[in-house]
Amino acid sequence: MIIKAPSRIHMSLIDMNGSYRRVDGGIGLALQEPQFILEIQKTESGVTLEFSDEVIDEEAIEECRIKIPEAAKAAMDYFNIDSGFHFIVHQTYPPHSGFGSGTQISISAAHLITETMGIEVESRELSSIVGRGGTSGIGTYTHDLGGFILDGGHSKEEKPLFLPSGASEAKPATLIARYDFPEEWNILIAIPEIEKHMEGDDEVDVFQTYCPLPKEEVEQVSHLILMNLVPFMIEKDIKNFGWSISQLQNVGFNKLEHSLDDSYLPTMKAIEDAGAYGVGISSFGPVLYTIFDESNEFIVEKTREIIGDNGTVFVTKAQNHGFVIEK
Repeated sequence: MIIKAPSRIHMSLIDMNGSYRRVDGGIGLALQEPQFILEIQKTESGVTLEFSDEVIDEEAIEECRIKIPEAAKAAMDYFNIDSGFHFIVHQTYPPHSGFGSGTQISISAAHLITETMGIEVESRELSSIVGRGGTSGIGTYTHDLGGFILDGGHSKEEKPLFLPSGASEAKPATLIARYDFPEEWNILIAIPEIEKHMEGDDEVDVFQTYCPLPKEEVEQVSHLILMNLVPFMIEKDIKNFGWSISQLQNVGFNKLEHSLDDSYLPTMKAIEDAGAYGVGISSFGPVLYTIFDESNEFIVEKTREIIGDNGTVFVTKAQNHGFVIEK
């Protein structure tokens, strides 16, 4: 049995202030590429792991070596499963890059176990079992549903502290809305070459040191999402949708990210100046993204010139459905 799970871009957290009795919240989008592809085989006992010849990224391999056994054990303990499982990783993508690999790896491993054992369970519950989704629900819901996701975060009673998903014990965020993303829109992914990823204790330090953010900024983020980005997406107004993405870089948590590491800003500005309708960063990066259609296809080559030979540029589309299991 094989599971194919979409990557995602995380476009913005919403409320890292908490004055209105809720925290977190976010928007994001499932991508057709890259995919996480994992195979499972039932064995007598234990959890074993191997990698296909195509998987060569050492950071991705190390992340799988940690997260797959952890998620498998959590699921096996929760459902009192005493048989074993052998996993084969066929395709993955770089960790701590903005694609959401951690959540997809963990939920996919648990999902394969429950499918193998005939256990019916929702992805939201699986996400909680394997310890994901404690800040953002984007990874959980793109895994399950695909498309454009808007989640409502957590009540302050459930989650009184500002923490990233990997350090939070809160249940996955509440789903507010899910939309099909326009099929005719393309997504350009640009990954500049960088030396350091934001992860682990670094993320915890950012949340605990700099939050709560100013109340007026999270109000601006909420307005930009509710009255600009989402309506423009529904109306298929690509230019104003792109404008909304750029505006979101200037307020709230995205603004904080750029203030802590402004190395992406010249590249983002260069891509926008070259004709992009708006440029955003996914999570803490390094993944940058813009949306384009036939009216500005030239932005692909322009971006390749800007990123250079040491970075990565490719075109994908939104995936308007969730994971796929092949038996």
